[in-house]
Amino acid sequence: MHRLELTIRQIIAENDLPLSGRDVVIGVSGGPDSMALLHILASLRNILDAGLHAVYVDHGLRPEETGAEIALVRKAAQALGLSCRVVRVDAGARVREQRLSLEHGAREVRYQALSQIAGRLERGVICVGHTADDQVEEILIRLIRGSGRSGLSGMRPVSGRVVRPLLGVTRDRILAYLKDRGIEFCVDSSNRDLRFLRNRVRHELLPFLEQRFDHGIRKALLKTASSLAEDEVLLDSLTGEAWDRMVGWRDRQGPAGEAACVLERDGFRRLPSALQRRLVERILWRLGSRARYAHIITVVDAAIHGEAGRELHLSRGLRVGVRRDVLEFSYPRGRAPWRGRLADTP
Repeated sequence: MHRLELTIRQIIAENDLPLSGRDVVIGVSGGPDSMALLHILASLRNILDAGLHAVYVDHGLRPEETGAEIALVRKAAQALGLSCRVVRVDAGARVREQRLSLEHGAREVRYQALSQIAGRLERGVICVGHTADDQVEEILIRLIRGSGRSGLSGMRPVSGRVVRPLLGVTRDRILAYLKDRGIEFCVDSSNRDLRFLRNRVRHELLPFLEQRFDHGIRKALLKTASSLAEDEVLLDSLTGEAWDRMVGWRDRQGPAGEAACVLERDGFRRLPSALQRRLVERILWRLGSRARYAHIITVVDAAIHGEAGRELHLSRGLRVGVRRDVLEFSYPRGRAPWRGRLADTP
């Protein structure tokens, strides 16, 4: 067994990654990281007692390249004795409909496709090939965009049903593994397109920081993210305790028929501000709303200082009614924009 395969076996065991006895949907693009992931998991499948399913998601964005990628992924899966499925999605339509960046839209439809497949399996999880280099890039991107502590702690090895076994492995080590094993891979031409922020970070910002400031910048960023991630575990636990004490649900009559989320104001006021923001963020995410920082701060201020009868209009039809003792979050006319006040809703 190759040294990297042994390393990933150890990482899976030490971090209790949920792969043993599971049906593992592997997102395989044909690139170096995902091809390495496919072969590493195939080498461990008997040890893990896992069912492996290779899935290629065609975003409809690079028709001149996808044919070769699909052929390579199918060839590799067949050689490893694995099933291979190609799923075609329309990333361009998602971008236009929701006014997202191309990167964001492609990511959304990709994970949606993988989640649908995993959801149809009895114990389905999703494996993707994010590496330590991807983690460094993600931390810088989130810093540029103004993320808080949670965002700057980076991607998690496990997030929902998504598992990232290679997150602690550098791209150089991945490439060495592919060379040792004689594994073919494709190079996505869009990975050098400087219109995309990630590529500018990868090809311009990181080399600049390494050359002009600190050759060890990647290790420093990973260390910082790891430290913040440990803090996040504690903060997440405290947020959960506050949720159990202060957040409830009540039936709300009306055309939408959706339950309303209720936040108790008195206990909320006594929380540290860091937990206040996190609790509101969790409420918004749970309600399917985009937890924009400006919205979070506005809701926190309403909970602390807002006068009864005040009303906040958030995105996609979400209303926050300020009551004497609680804030009530609801979609009185469903999840779509509308004008008017809660008082005017039957």
